Amino acid sequence: MEKKKVIVIGGGAAGFFCAIQIAELHPDWEISILEKSNKLLSKVKVSGGGRCNVTHACPEVEVLLKKYPRGARFLKKAFYQFATKNTIQWFAKNGVTLHTEKDGRMFPTSNNSETIIDCFLQKVHQYQIKVLTGHEVVNVEKLHQEKNNSFVVTLANQNKITADTICMATGGMLKSDKIPWLTLLGHTIVEPVPSLFTFNVVEKNITSLMGVAVDNATIQWKGNKISEQGPLLITHWGISGPAAIKLSAWCARELANENYEGAIFINWTPEYNESTLKMEWINLRMDLGRREMGSKNPFNLPQRLWQYFLQEAGIVFTTKWADLKSTQQQLLIQSLTKTSLAVKGKTTFKEEFVTCGGVELSEIDANTMESKLVSGLHFAGEMMDVDGITGGFNFQHAWTSGWIAAQHMSLTTP
Repeated sequence: MEKKKVIVIGGGAAGFFCAIQIAELHPDWEISILEKSNKLLSKVKVSGGGRCNVTHACPEVEVLLKKYPRGARFLKKAFYQFATKNTIQWFAKNGVTLHTEKDGRMFPTSNNSETIIDCFLQKVHQYQIKVLTGHEVVNVEKLHQEKNNSFVVTLANQNKITADTICMATGGMLKSDKIPWLTLLGHTIVEPVPSLFTFNVVEKNITSLMGVAVDNATIQWKGNKISEQGPLLITHWGISGPAAIKLSAWCARELANENYEGAIFINWTPEYNESTLKMEWINLRMDLGRREMGSKNPFNLPQRLWQYFLQEAGIVFTTKWADLKSTQQQLLIQSLTKTSLAVKGKTTFKEEFVTCGGVELSEIDANTMESKLVSGLHFAGEMMDVDGITGGFNFQHAWTSGWIAAQHMSLTTP
């Protein structure tokens, strides 16, 4: 009996996971991973500072879905097939245990991304999956007239490879013309734009505090009701940290349309808003009346940040709490609860680059990850118009879509 030939285009997380899942079901099939660069699993390697944020401790599908600015409805059917608990089980079965950090992110217990890479490479070797680097795909044709080898894949060197079925897992696209043959096959590409980035701010006084981190703050894009809460970091270019990066995902399309110019609002004391902090200030003046304001602050803010707010409000550090003028008090409260910073531009971590946009989801079957337009063509990972916030959610989508594509490819290959 002739071996079935499967091609996975893309040597990243989704591509490897899909290929391995197919091999687990059909170890006798001829499976090839084509990667245009000479690097394999590059995002796996650098994710989480080199520790690989495999997934997120989020067992409830409905909660998990809320972590995806785009594609949540599409993913609902998918996550009921394969989600976080399945990911944990699969890695455990293959010798990789994961641990959960207090923010819910899950990493290999080794805290080393090489553990994940070694796992994948061992499985590829076990199943004799061909991994071909330097193989850039420039065209894919569907041969309707033939029963077998229904796809012809053309490489940049003009060599051709045939396949019974294909999974596209090339990662995020930077431009809609990156894969022209997909549009020739009838697929629509939603214009990709960056997601998961930090904000470059115009105000340089605050960037002089670079390195100052706050454990809990809220951040909001001006004109948008969405806000994110969590750690923030002041950098030499602006505002970073998990809360800022998550906000960028929710507002990615809007910010691209506005050319990354506008403003962010930050509440450094998220347990209060302006009106409730005004009421609390009465108690603070009574409790701290004779204390100098430049000494330890009652909000557990970094001292450099607190003194920056005092300076911005024109408050001398030796001023007693009881002697604070009402105009200065109002300025300080506004700074604490609604710092407004003009934004001009973004900074993207290139190694962990994520895009919003990609293949139009209405053209993909969420139950099978197969194209509704081209039978035998499947998709996995970020090249679809799906993206999650930071915290392991994009990898979870890669595992889920790769697993589902593999199951269906195994069932329907001619």
